[in-house]
Amino acid sequence: MAEPRSVSPDTLPEKLTLERGYTSKDFTALRAYVQRIPPAVIARTYYDPDEDPHAATSVAMGRHLNRMLDTLVQLALAHGSKALADYLRASIRKHGQPKLTAVTFRMVTEAAQLAAMPPHPDHPIGAWLRPRVTRRLKGEGIATLGELVAFCNRRGASWWRSIPRIGRGRARAIVSWLRRQQTALGLTVDADVDSVEQDCLPLVVAELVEVVPDSNPSGQATDRPTRRLTLAPLERLSVPHALSGANGENRSTAFCYIQAKHDLDAVRAYLNRYRDQPKTLRAYTKELERFLLWAVVLRGKALSDLRVDDCEAYKDFLKSPDPRFVGERFARHSPRWRPFALPKSGTSGADGSASRSATLSPDSQRYAVRALRAAFTWWVDVRYLAGNPWKAVNDPVVVKRACVMKIERALPADLWRKLRDELDARSAEEGARQWRAVRAAILLMGDSGLRREEAAIARRENLSPSFYGTLERPVWELTIVGKGQRERTVPVSAATLVALRAHWADRRKVFGAVEDGNPPSGPLLAPVIIPSTDASRRRHRKGRGGSALHANEAGYTADGLNRLIGRMLNELVETMNALSLDERMRLGRANAHAFRHTFGTQSVAEEVPVDVVQKVLGHASLQTTTIYVQAEKKRMLEEIAGYYSRLQTLDDI
Repeated sequence: MAEPRSVSPDTLPEKLTLERGYTSKDFTALRAYVQRIPPAVIARTYYDPDEDPHAATSVAMGRHLNRMLDTLVQLALAHGSKALADYLRASIRKHGQPKLTAVTFRMVTEAAQLAAMPPHPDHPIGAWLRPRVTRRLKGEGIATLGELVAFCNRRGASWWRSIPRIGRGRARAIVSWLRRQQTALGLTVDADVDSVEQDCLPLVVAELVEVVPDSNPSGQATDRPTRRLTLAPLERLSVPHALSGANGENRSTAFCYIQAKHDLDAVRAYLNRYRDQPKTLRAYTKELERFLLWAVVLRGKALSDLRVDDCEAYKDFLKSPDPRFVGERFARHSPRWRPFALPKSGTSGADGSASRSATLSPDSQRYAVRALRAAFTWWVDVRYLAGNPWKAVNDPVVVKRACVMKIERALPADLWRKLRDELDARSAEEGARQWRAVRAAILLMGDSGLRREEAAIARRENLSPSFYGTLERPVWELTIVGKGQRERTVPVSAATLVALRAHWADRRKVFGAVEDGNPPSGPLLAPVIIPSTDASRRRHRKGRGGSALHANEAGYTADGLNRLIGRMLNELVETMNALSLDERMRLGRANAHAFRHTFGTQSVAEEVPVDVVQKVLGHASLQTTTIYVQAEKKRMLEEIAGYYSRLQTLDDI
């Protein structure tokens, strides 16, 4: 008969929860271990190797006892007295592990046994989960079991993605344990929390979802638990026939210029006008689907039945949206998608609804009202509607700001130079492809004043040497289509060209030069590492060679570029030397758009004419560009005020 094959401990499934099933025999054995009795003697004295596999060898016995001791110490830290916890932490710091006496061992076991009660929502996660997992969850602000359940319900199947080194496997093990404790906790983990994402398939099939009027339109608390509303984005939205607007009171009787049988057709016809303007299309889609969902679900009316008082009610709704319309950001195919995004500091109740509403700024409220008024005006013009109720609704009151743009994130000259030097140094390292990509992006925005959207769509075929350059001072120019579909040409610095060439070399593409009027083509900035997510696979389809290096060169999205820059800046804040505390704070607040503002402030400081800066930045008005002049004047006055203060201090001495 063949000997049974031993199993390495490393191949066993990882246990994420703390063991609670120790017997009196285990506690007696552990007491002997604490008193320095060898594990082999303990195994022979207290255990039967045939019944207790961990007593088969002295190594296995020692591993079992150490694991038990670690568990009891963690329970004591979570549930014991402050004096005991302080002693254990001090012992661990000094010796690397707790050194227990007979007295402290008794206190540890008593604390552990007191903690051997059913889990409760208020229990700290450290009392039930292993230390490594506990540390990672606490880093996300999760302290108790109740908060962990709420976090999972709020985030859904992908709740674990924002937590470092949790992963799908550990996440499913945690959720499985939470489900087994639902009765004791008195909390329910939503059904889709541990869904498994299949390759290239969304978690939820993109079928149409019918929304219906809510039985509790006020959203106020009732005797019964409030159920999560069924909401869906515009492309998946279906409404009952009675609320479709097919027979709306405001429907025009004249010949209609568009083929629209109901309100959804009319909305899609209006949005189709902006199919070539993706940013505008995205913004208008958001406003119209919010309004349509509000009308059907909370107002119980079709869009073509709404009157002035309904529009006024929606204007009030925008000041403080119903919490059930608010949630964290999810993919549009997810049942957890909500029309309004919950602020990062927002929390969720046990039923999954937001515990507080998102607050729209007055500017956002006014934008929504104007966008809806424009849509209704178009529907009247094409004879779908007979009248526009939004014409009788005033815009929300907005305080006119003295400074339209927030340019305080622009980097000072010294910090800008330090950042450029650090990017050059890190880009010179072997395998630093991400650093070379982020250096090219930052210099393209910081030296040419591009918006992040403009940097994302910039292409190689639109970059060429300028006729006005010389051998001593070569100048390249880039033609882009920016805000408002206005085309402009911006200069590109020699440092940016060096960074772009290195970035293209990482992509195994020849940056080249213009020859015979046929320059290389492709996005100036493109990912060198393609994430293995469904969205990335769809965006960067593999070429015929089947290699990711020969992908379809889709380039970065504006949001993807912003995330890349933000992630690399955070690393610099943590690891970059020779930074003062103020510089670390400034760099930590910077985002992609900060480098465009850096170009504006630095070029004005170097006495570049304001009208030239205006043309490079693409401002429609010179008045907008003069904000950078004011910022430089403010900086000068602050520096001089500091100088005066230092002089006064010297005089007092």
